[in-house]
Amino acid sequence: MNFEYNEDLVRSLKWNEHIQTRPGMYIGKLGDGSSQDDGIYVLIKEVIDNSIDEFVMGFGKKIEVTINDGKVTIRDYGRGIPLGKVIDCVAKINTGAKYDSKVFKKSVGLNGVGAKAVNALSDYFMAQSVREGKTKIVDFSHGELLHDNPESETEEKNGTIISFTPGTTYFGNFHFIPEYVEKLLWNYVFLNNGLTITYNGERFFAKNGLHDLLERYINGSSLYPIIHLRDGDFEFAFTHLTNQYGEEYHSFVNGQNTTQGGTHQAAFREAIVKTVREFYKKDFEPGDVRASIVAAFSVKVQEPVFESQTKTKLGSQYIEPDGMTIRNYVNDMVKRNLDNYLHMNSDVADILHQKILRSEKERKEIAGIKKLARESVKKASLHNKKLRDCRIHYNQNHERRLETTLFITEGDSASGSITKSRDVNCQAVFSLKGKPLNSFGMSKKIVYQNEEFNLLQAALNIDEDLENLRYNNIVIATDADVDGMHIRLLLLTFFLQFYPDLVKAGHFYILQTPLFRVRNKKKTIYCYSEEERVKAMAKLGVNPEITRFKGLGEISPDEFKHFIGSSMRLDPVILKKSSELKETLSFYMGKNTPIRQGFIIDNLRLEETLAEGAV
Repeated sequence: MNFEYNEDLVRSLKWNEHIQTRPGMYIGKLGDGSSQDDGIYVLIKEVIDNSIDEFVMGFGKKIEVTINDGKVTIRDYGRGIPLGKVIDCVAKINTGAKYDSKVFKKSVGLNGVGAKAVNALSDYFMAQSVREGKTKIVDFSHGELLHDNPESETEEKNGTIISFTPGTTYFGNFHFIPEYVEKLLWNYVFLNNGLTITYNGERFFAKNGLHDLLERYINGSSLYPIIHLRDGDFEFAFTHLTNQYGEEYHSFVNGQNTTQGGTHQAAFREAIVKTVREFYKKDFEPGDVRASIVAAFSVKVQEPVFESQTKTKLGSQYIEPDGMTIRNYVNDMVKRNLDNYLHMNSDVADILHQKILRSEKERKEIAGIKKLARESVKKASLHNKKLRDCRIHYNQNHERRLETTLFITEGDSASGSITKSRDVNCQAVFSLKGKPLNSFGMSKKIVYQNEEFNLLQAALNIDEDLENLRYNNIVIATDADVDGMHIRLLLLTFFLQFYPDLVKAGHFYILQTPLFRVRNKKKTIYCYSEEERVKAMAKLGVNPEITRFKGLGEISPDEFKHFIGSSMRLDPVILKKSSELKETLSFYMGKNTPIRQGFIIDNLRLEETLAEGAV
């Protein structure tokens, strides 16, 4: 092939074109808002981060967030962007005050990119600055300047107002899930004592930092009072939960929630074990010490190095400018403060000791079962018909790692359709042979004794911890009937009991598939509800053909590819508080048949009633 390489082929992109061409470099995955790591939440975070930096420097104790019909408005009461630099700060790449570490010593954003990415990826973007009685307003569309309004007089208080509407070109028919926004805002106030955030009128405020964070999410289900310690730029809090397995961490760097951990999280996990071993003078297994732990910790460092612009994983090895490694710094902080606490609180130390001994006993009891189960998995993996794997995995450093998805299906017909229509690079399928066991109230032995559960946790690679999770999205794909609903409950019961951190971290979803296909000779519309069916019939006119899908197996592979592609509809599984978990599982999955039966009878809706409501 004759390929001529000359000056005509060399092209320089404008700042906004570069962001629009490679949005993943700046905000991670795009998404429609179903996942808490979708880009529309990163856009909110990028704007608020700038307001938080003002608060940290001592300017503006209140931030107002409003979301209405897809439009986001964020108002702070800091110093306001210098009026002559408003356009540069939101539309000129690598422009900002944070390059001078004297001004922003421990800032979240250091690269001058965040606000520009929001601007470039928004259908509409407005920036207003108020400084000492004067204001400057500019607005854009997709990063292109619409209006550069002259400075004018104002009685507004100092600060910055940013409004934007995410671009449908990038985020499709997006929607903001309030629980995801609330979690983001709560984290900001937990990390910044004295800060008040309002969200659509609701007030977010915390007095006791990370202690309040854990208290909000566990609310009374801990073995002992939350241990909460601060030392300079390091703060941590933790406890162990009752009747729960796994480990759960909320980690932060300079106020940024590092959901994928990093060097500081690895150091914290190691430091907890090391300190406990030295305090009790026993060489406990790390898993026995950390089993059922829930912890939050925050570190502030100068010029942190993150592994991507979205700042979800810390890559820094050293604390600047001291030159001490992150590992040694965290170890020293945890050892000194936790060791002192345990010596001064012998009652807590005794409870913790007994908890570790119980974990040790349980581990030894299931060691033999676990060994046999692992050998069984190794044999099964050679000809495992349950798992149709994909090529890319979440625990790999790949640009598409966030797209990795495991569909858990019921029966061969449904799994067959998904398998034939999936993206083999990022989408895997695990087929259940029937209804899984109700594991409520059982010990972790069942994970290894039950072949299906054992193969499922092996496919996910979560036997030891979540560090090597193989899929970012775990999607339950069952029929929208009574049996399908029951399978969903059984699977969620299993994961919430033994791997609750998977659900809390936002990895779980329910796949929506169409109930109806409405078509004529020119157009086909897939409908996910009765209301959508009625609208489709009205749109297509007289006597369209209507097909009711009774199960996933009835949908052909050629059609299924439309429902698991870029327009895939997912309902996230959101767990608001751990305290509700035990009671909820007990009610729906426990041995309380008469109570549950009474609830069903009291809330039963007859088919005739439903039909009348649809007319």
